[in-house]
Amino acid sequence: MKAHEIAPNQGATKRKRRVGRGISAGQGKTAGRGTKGYGARRGGGGKLYRQGGNLPFYRSLPFKRGFVNIFRVEFQEVNVGDLAALGAETVSIEQLFASGLISNLEQPVVLLGYGEVSSPVTVQVHRASKGALEKMAKAGGKVEIIG
Repeated sequence: MKAHEIAPNQGATKRKRRVGRGISAGQGKTAGRGTKGYGARRGGGGKLYRQGGNLPFYRSLPFKRGFVNIFRVEFQEVNVGDLAALGAETVSIEQLFASGLISNLEQPVVLLGYGEVSSPVTVQVHRASKGALEKMAKAGGKVEIIG
């Protein structure tokens, strides 16, 4: 195959529509724009989302309003009461993942204070609530915050 033999597939290309080139061309005189009005003018045709006086579609949808923080960090939650079931002195992110308490190693983990802990446990998490820190300290455990 040579460069001069290369051609697009049959029907893949169309000829450009030449509007305003006389009455026999099919798109002559008004060039398919109708007569007068905003749409007939050069540069006219309305703004994007304009619906001719109706309430625009994007304004009628309630879920489109408001602000979405694209920098929001989703934390995986682990409760203090869940740590007793692991039965280990030190608990890392990998152990939480292996036990099924968290589902993703990439997402950060937060330790919450729901439940009771009796044995001293050292936990490595990205964040911990005040209640969780107090319960861990009362049990003689420790919370290591990973960066």
